[in-house]
Amino acid sequence: MATEDKNRATAAAILPLVGGGANVASIAHCMTRLRLGLHDRSLVDDEALKALPAVMGVVEDDTYQIVLGPGTVARVTPEFEQLVEEAREAAPAPAPASDPAPGSGTAPVSAEELAAQGAAIKAQRKAKNATPFKLFLRKIANIFVPLIPALIGCGIIAGLNGLLVNLEWLPAVTPALAAMASGFMALIAVFVGYNTAKEFGGTPILGGAVAAIIVFPGVANIDAFGQTLSPGQGGVLGALGAAVLAVYVEKWCRRWVPEALDVLVTPTLTVLISGLVTIFGLMYVAGEVSSAIGTFADWLLSNGGAGAGFVLGGLFLPLVMLGLHQALIPIHTTLIEQQGYTVLLPILAMAGAGQVGAAMAVYFRLPRNESIRRTIKSALPAGLLGVGEPLIYGVSLPLGRPFITACVGGAFGGGFVGLFNQLGDTVGSTAIGPSGWALFPLLDGNHGLGSTIAIYAGGLLVGYVAGFVATYFFGFGKDLLAEFNVSQEPAPSTVAAAGNVHPAASPTTPAGPASDGPDSDGTDPGASPAKDPARV
Repeated sequence: MATEDKNRATAAAILPLVGGGANVASIAHCMTRLRLGLHDRSLVDDEALKALPAVMGVVEDDTYQIVLGPGTVARVTPEFEQLVEEAREAAPAPAPASDPAPGSGTAPVSAEELAAQGAAIKAQRKAKNATPFKLFLRKIANIFVPLIPALIGCGIIAGLNGLLVNLEWLPAVTPALAAMASGFMALIAVFVGYNTAKEFGGTPILGGAVAAIIVFPGVANIDAFGQTLSPGQGGVLGALGAAVLAVYVEKWCRRWVPEALDVLVTPTLTVLISGLVTIFGLMYVAGEVSSAIGTFADWLLSNGGAGAGFVLGGLFLPLVMLGLHQALIPIHTTLIEQQGYTVLLPILAMAGAGQVGAAMAVYFRLPRNESIRRTIKSALPAGLLGVGEPLIYGVSLPLGRPFITACVGGAFGGGFVGLFNQLGDTVGSTAIGPSGWALFPLLDGNHGLGSTIAIYAGGLLVGYVAGFVATYFFGFGKDLLAEFNVSQEPAPSTVAAAGNVHPAASPTTPAGPASDGPDSDGTDPGASPAKDPARV
């Protein structure tokens, strides 16, 4: 009961800071974030949200995203939904926006200022990300992200079952665990088809019905392209293509079929036409593509694992910033479907290790800046568990060069894991979503669980150390240290003389222009410009 009260209190604290229930247009959540669609962005109090103990950070993309962390977000979201519904019933009309009160001046080197710079960078990236290709990738992510909880749960059960089988324990239970772990993966194509049709504007159940053809055992009696089809051939890629085709067929039918016949003709033609194309075309083509992805991943890590791991681990954070990491989600899922695990995720997870190491170096390089050090201390546990947004947008990215040195740490960690893949010790993950320490329960490989865990832990350690060393020695120029390595606490003599000093003001630096918080475009007019990543 205490936990329920805590979750409801968190939801109740968030609601007024996003403009109340009338300002919330949509509510959803992923692994770590509460995602809100808002009517009026200017009603959000970003700084007050970031100050809440349960909030690890905020991110603005296609939705306004509040980082709460794994587990917490799934419990807070239903409480938040209930409060929004109650607020709408009590006050359906949103209150008009009012101008915020002027601030009393903020120091340009505080953690709050740094977070504002991170938000500005995020807003700029968002403005550049509204391209057709990146919007398409966002749709792909929206298809697969809802599947992650099932992938995680089934992946952990699969790992537990494998451990029991190897130890020859509970032989009567392991077949049941195998069924639990494999049931979802056997039908994942149906779920992908359902979500695809929903995301592309079709009838979800029709997308699922067409995708179900791929996993139907009876396709083994059908020949296409001179080959006998296999149940599951084409996998999630085939399901994705089949459902997209079904959406276009359905929309075409809606335009041409008379309304009196629509309920009968449109579903029939959608399944018939899409199904025939799926059986006699998509299953074969998608099957070849899926096999090529698996073959290429194995070849890449077997022949150039160290170099490939170095590049992948070093580039993953920039890919996240550009939104291009979403293109990897179907590849991860295809590898899990084919091999039981994805060999790419443990390598990419090293980017988070480099970020943690960089943040620790920033902590030691700025001993006088209590504000930034407090931010790092509060965000570091989440970073160790793979939730990197608070450290990225609150610390390394707005500082500039520490973001690059964090990528260096990720590169060395990825190279370490890739090297062992090249030597024959495959390290993979049975699900996507978690990283950092949270990935340990999902690890799998070809040489036993102990070896797999040791390699992954070694990669994390290398990432931490490399990120720390690179940032400590190369992450700060003299100008950056002079600007940020100053105390945020007012001197006692200053307090005695002034009587009441703004807590963010620094006695060693002049107060900048008052900052009333981020504007509706996510930028802060009172913030100093974001640091150039190449700044010396």
